[in-house]
Amino acid sequence: MNIAITDGVKLMPPSFASGLASWSREFGTPGSATWANQANAAIVSADQDFGSCLEINKVADITRIRFMGETPILPGTYLRISARIKAVAGARPSVRVAGWAGGSDRGHVSGLDEYGPTVSLPDFNEVIEVSGIVGTGRRGGVDMPWGSDPVYGHFGVDLTGPNGGAVRIESVRIEDVTSTFLRDMMDWVDVRDFGAVGNGSTDDRQAFAAADNAAEGRVLVVPSGRYKIGSDLTIKSPVRFAGTLTMPRAARLALLSSFDYPTYAAAFGDETEGLKRALQALFGYTDHCELNLRGRRIDLTEPMIIAELAPGLTSYQNRRQICNGQIYVIDGPAWQNKAVSSKATYNTSNRDVLSNVDNVANIEVGSLITGAGVGREVYVKAKNIGAGTVTLSQPLYGGSGTRTYRFERFRYVFDFIGMESASNVNFVELDFALNDVASGLMLPTEGRMFQLRDCFISGPKDRGITSAGRGCQDLHVDRCNFLSSEMGLPAQDRKSVAININANDTKIRDNRVVRFGTFVVADGGGHLISGNHFFQGDDTQVGKRVPGIVFTKSNNKTVVSGNYIDNCSIEWTNEYLAEPDFAGDSFSFGGLTITGNHFFVHDTLTDFAWISIKPYGSGHYIQGLSVTNNVFLVGGGAKIQRIEKIDTSFADMNYSRMRNILFAGNTFNGVLDYVANPVQVKHTQATAQASWVVPLAQNLPFQGWAQNVDSLTALSAMKDASGGRVTEMPWLRTGQGSRKGNLHVEWSRPVAGSVVILARMDNPN
Repeated sequence: MNIAITDGVKLMPPSFASGLASWSREFGTPGSATWANQANAAIVSADQDFGSCLEINKVADITRIRFMGETPILPGTYLRISARIKAVAGARPSVRVAGWAGGSDRGHVSGLDEYGPTVSLPDFNEVIEVSGIVGTGRRGGVDMPWGSDPVYGHFGVDLTGPNGGAVRIESVRIEDVTSTFLRDMMDWVDVRDFGAVGNGSTDDRQAFAAADNAAEGRVLVVPSGRYKIGSDLTIKSPVRFAGTLTMPRAARLALLSSFDYPTYAAAFGDETEGLKRALQALFGYTDHCELNLRGRRIDLTEPMIIAELAPGLTSYQNRRQICNGQIYVIDGPAWQNKAVSSKATYNTSNRDVLSNVDNVANIEVGSLITGAGVGREVYVKAKNIGAGTVTLSQPLYGGSGTRTYRFERFRYVFDFIGMESASNVNFVELDFALNDVASGLMLPTEGRMFQLRDCFISGPKDRGITSAGRGCQDLHVDRCNFLSSEMGLPAQDRKSVAININANDTKIRDNRVVRFGTFVVADGGGHLISGNHFFQGDDTQVGKRVPGIVFTKSNNKTVVSGNYIDNCSIEWTNEYLAEPDFAGDSFSFGGLTITGNHFFVHDTLTDFAWISIKPYGSGHYIQGLSVTNNVFLVGGGAKIQRIEKIDTSFADMNYSRMRNILFAGNTFNGVLDYVANPVQVKHTQATAQASWVVPLAQNLPFQGWAQNVDSLTALSAMKDASGGRVTEMPWLRTGQGSRKGNLHVEWSRPVAGSVVILARMDNPN
């Protein structure tokens, strides 16, 4: 590049013979004194070495000869100022190239190098050339690096040293030598050519911006050094980092043409800081909706707390995706959980708040709450230090009172707590290598449509995905592999939870979940849980089995379909009710469909059941449950009694109000009691009786009451005690026996024979 050619910039000053009014005795600025009509200056027309030239008798300590024309200083250019000179008489002075830097305000830009190297004149009439290079960049060979502030200069030469001598100067030449430093054929632009210093203290932001503007599609190169960027910086050009950046936490770096993790890691010289900066940019404007890790493994030394790494970001709704790499957690103090025990008061009339909380300032938002009367997966949603209160993610079932609670804050790779809301964030094809050090993802307290697809969540210390509020609305978890860090423990000793849900309409599909304490703890409704294989067995000979799915909302309109439910159960509770007893103006247990699943267990106790309903208060019943077309298999030669049960640890159910319950099309292997509703049973009365007792409780779901009969069909002729045929129609008594699980077939006289009865434990309508 030569700007005299490419941009038509006139660089070369006129010859001295054209007139000395263009040459200043000062700094070349407008109004300064010129050499015209000076007694100690003359034009020599026929010097044997120079031809026409200027002769100066040096009478001042610093004698300046400066061109009064304004020579432009363009970003990325380098100019060479030179002069041929010789001593002709008297004391021989020294000579140097010099300049005056002018800014856009027409004032002097101070603090810059404005002189080239000083050269002593040798013998008389010996011609030497003195030169110096000025440019915007601090490059090797540049005598006067001016950066990006000056926009023009006044150039020439200075005579220094002893007075009383005479010198002759052929001319002052100004040439573009940018090609020496940067050829136009190169596809890159060096930020140093635009004034970047890279010393870690000088703010190089303006130089980076100038280089980016000049790049015009070429790659921006950041050489070795530590470059301070004092405020937000957007770089449109592709960029390559050998040096590193330092920026205030609130300042954002947006790399519009190189927006990927490896570039940010190179820019900041640290994998953790690089990820922070890339995420900060992702949730700002980068002209990109995806942060691609490019298959890189990131050694992560601290949690990515979004509210901290992106100061000022309070909410976010646009779709963003983080994908294609491994997050490898490195153990260190930043991952240590924080636990606090505090006394607090709970009042069921203010069901979402703990009040009078001791030491509330030390309780972190997002902490798991445990203690008497607290359900599973209840978290601190918010706190008010001044009021001494904690807002709960769910109410407590234990009733009003003052108790001591434990608050434990887990550490997550991605933590959205601290934001008011966030939505539409996707994690795709990521390997979370948590190494029993960290947990996976903490959702925001408000938000929707977070998605995890095709991810590995391996070895979480405590949790896989946690919701401490309503940020789990419409959560999608698809085709992910969850591997517990507790695989060697007995099932009942495991504490980890893969996913918890507080809101509605989640899709948990096609995942593989290995030996967690619990796969899903789900409140809310409208969930679709399908195609998952979750297994929670252990290596004990006759082991206790625990829930894989826990539903905490009694009426949840949820489908569990096509899953492989391996050595664990589905437990259905109402533990998130502050007043768990049934109230007449609410729904009781209902809205659950369990269909087309494979249920398997081995080496367990006979009282294990795959489906368990556990009311935390009295008066509840089932008002809509469908269990159809499932396979129930007990392996290893053992048997269990039943597939379903009511857990009466807190209360039993109201069997008289059961309605709309369907158990049909299921296959049983290794299960002693076959259950269905309606259930078909054959009863043979060998000895004539007027009242036949037909036991049904063992074959009705949850050993419910025999409440209704759909049909009664005779399989043989009905005969009286003397062998005579009986043609009358019997009638039936329902709900007989101590547990109301029997039917009585009533005749007008003793009768013997066989019948098939289709009976129910509910009122279907």
